[in-house]
Amino acid sequence: MTEDKLTVGNDKVDADQKSASANDMLAVVSQTDGVPATQADALTVNRKYETLQNEAVEGASSLPSPVSEMVRPKPRGFMRRMMVRSPAAAIHPETVPEPPQHVTSERKERPLTNFLSGLLSFIAIVAACLAGLFLLAERQIYAPGPLDDDKVVLVRGSTAEVIDRLEREGVIDKAFLLTLYWQLTGHSSQIKGGEYQFKKEASLDQVTKTLIEGKTIKHSLTIAEGKTSQEIVGLLLADINLAGEVKDIPREGTLLPETYKFDYGMSRSKIIEHMTQEQMKLVREIWAKRDPDLPLASPQDLVILASIVEKETGKADERPRVAGVFVNRLLKKIRLESDPTVVYGLVGGKGSLGRGLTKSELDQPTPYNTYTLPGLPVGPITNPGRAALEAVANPSRTKELFFVADGAGGHVFAETYEQHLKNVAKWRQIEGQKVDTAPVVTAPSTNNTTSSSTKTTTSSETQAPTTVKTNTPTKAPTKPPKKKAVNPETGAKTAPAPD
Repeated sequence: MTEDKLTVGNDKVDADQKSASANDMLAVVSQTDGVPATQADALTVNRKYETLQNEAVEGASSLPSPVSEMVRPKPRGFMRRMMVRSPAAAIHPETVPEPPQHVTSERKERPLTNFLSGLLSFIAIVAACLAGLFLLAERQIYAPGPLDDDKVVLVRGSTAEVIDRLEREGVIDKAFLLTLYWQLTGHSSQIKGGEYQFKKEASLDQVTKTLIEGKTIKHSLTIAEGKTSQEIVGLLLADINLAGEVKDIPREGTLLPETYKFDYGMSRSKIIEHMTQEQMKLVREIWAKRDPDLPLASPQDLVILASIVEKETGKADERPRVAGVFVNRLLKKIRLESDPTVVYGLVGGKGSLGRGLTKSELDQPTPYNTYTLPGLPVGPITNPGRAALEAVANPSRTKELFFVADGAGGHVFAETYEQHLKNVAKWRQIEGQKVDTAPVVTAPSTNNTTSSSTKTTTSSETQAPTTVKTNTPTKAPTKPPKKKAVNPETGAKTAPAPD
């Protein structure tokens, strides 16, 4: 009885060991995902399984079919890790599992991702370096410059020439950085040449803004009213801030006396062209607003008469009144008898005779002498300004035909010749009745008479009668016989006027 129990016990132990071996084999199969690598491996597993099953003792638990094991779904995740295996199989596995292959395969399958990752890292490093350089350069661009005081510098030419000039003049000390700054920002094409004043310690950014805004230093040239074209050209040639030559003297009366602003190096011919355009524009504007009763046929006549008024008086309040006297004389067919026209006929564009007129000069015929010519001269005798043009276009409405200097820079006006003689006598009293400074006055004559007639006028430059003999000649000219004057109102001959 005891032996039978021992036999049965031993058989049971052997069956348990064989069952454990079968379980170990199944565990190996399970570790390889339950599917043999090849058909031969599957047959080997089946044979081993049949052998173990035959050797098992009765009563031992039956093993699962290997076929059903092979088709069983592959355990995953937590269930795979929890699969029951015998202690012997766990300690001494028949087959060592291969390392997982998915990591290596994933790395091989993503080369583009690795490349992009490396590229982004490189770009990040470069960007960080550029950001650092940019911050450093920005500090230098806005940092104070090397100028110790304000300085005027003339810049012109290409970008390289401008930067070189700024560096030589001490305005900047970082030429390379300024060049790079202009190229990166596109400022190179916005730089304007000219003469600039740079402030003390001007930064590169301030220098750039100054050159882009183009606020150059403006020079000015003032042309006074009453200057001839030749005198104006002389002023242009004497200005060292202008450049170029003047080929031809502009026609008289075509330049507008004004204060002109210009940049350094502007050509003289260009500023003359500008003065001519301004004069034409002004004359058209004033001619359109003229008094319709004027005895003037064209804008040119307006300029001619305005040039005479300009030379007769320099007082603004007298211009319309003097213009009214000349308009009245034109309407009555009386010669203008203006001394400045005689002077211009003698010296041309030089502008001034430098002395008083003599009786013989008053009688000397020229294309400009209004003592011998009826009406207006052939052309302007100077370049009139706006005030003179406006005075002629809208003169004072009076009956005055004469005016003489009052000794105080102005004039005394009269409607009759008798009153004019009284005004002359008062002027002589003011001058102390000096013969050498007395004006030559005769009664005005109409254009139909040949008798000499003289009126006393004044120049805007001297503010004294131009008929006054200020410089006694070395040999006094022979005085012509006194002619009887003719009253313009009655035509009757009167006593000769004083010399």
